[in-house]
Amino acid sequence: MCLCAKSGHELVGLANLVPKSAKEEDSYMYQTVGHEFLDLYAEAMALPLFRRTISGKPLNTEMDYNELDGDEVEDLFQLLADIKKEMPFEGISVGAILSTYQKLRVENVCQRLGVEMLAPIWAKEQTQLLKDMIASQMNAIIVKVAVIGLDATHLSKPIDQMLPILEELNQKYGINVCGEGGEYETITLDCPLFKKKIVLDDFEIITHSNDAFAKVSYLRPTKLHLEDKN
Repeated sequence: MCLCAKSGHELVGLANLVPKSAKEEDSYMYQTVGHEFLDLYAEAMALPLFRRTISGKPLNTEMDYNELDGDEVEDLFQLLADIKKEMPFEGISVGAILSTYQKLRVENVCQRLGVEMLAPIWAKEQTQLLKDMIASQMNAIIVKVAVIGLDATHLSKPIDQMLPILEELNQKYGINVCGEGGEYETITLDCPLFKKKIVLDDFEIITHSNDAFAKVSYLRPTKLHLEDKN
């Protein structure tokens, strides 16, 4: 979104797909951990937030996608179709970097809706991309870990502190520095687009899997608030 705004696009709203329960849900398409932060995004950016509960499953996992009732991709289509009834928009911005699977599905949805898909960080070199995010004063924290070398102690850590660790794990194990293989997930607490910043006051750690090779843990916020920015 920062790059879209920098390129002159007008941001008119936020769209988010929410898991059915408080638990994180496995999805081939969507990040579900950290959804509790999203209500504050609307106020932080002074934009309307449109949400829909994920009801579908990843039924068609082939690379090419065609419309299929009950597939989780249709939740994205329906959310955006509902937004179009309320407010005009010409395109959507997605943060895809490496997943052709996800990119093709969003392109399918956009073609059906007659809107453009913007993917300004697609195929960027990931180490430099992460450094650029940090240099742009983006304060993002780790909210999920799911790879060897990362554990629950890294949850809530900002990406600027995590950069040397992620670079080391890339050298040792070949992990994606930006987490594009599902190694970790983040939530942004502040960036140049935010008029207010999100403060994480307290959280609990949920163990999703006790796999001996790479334990999967995620952060669930229990107390959040917004603060004015200097």
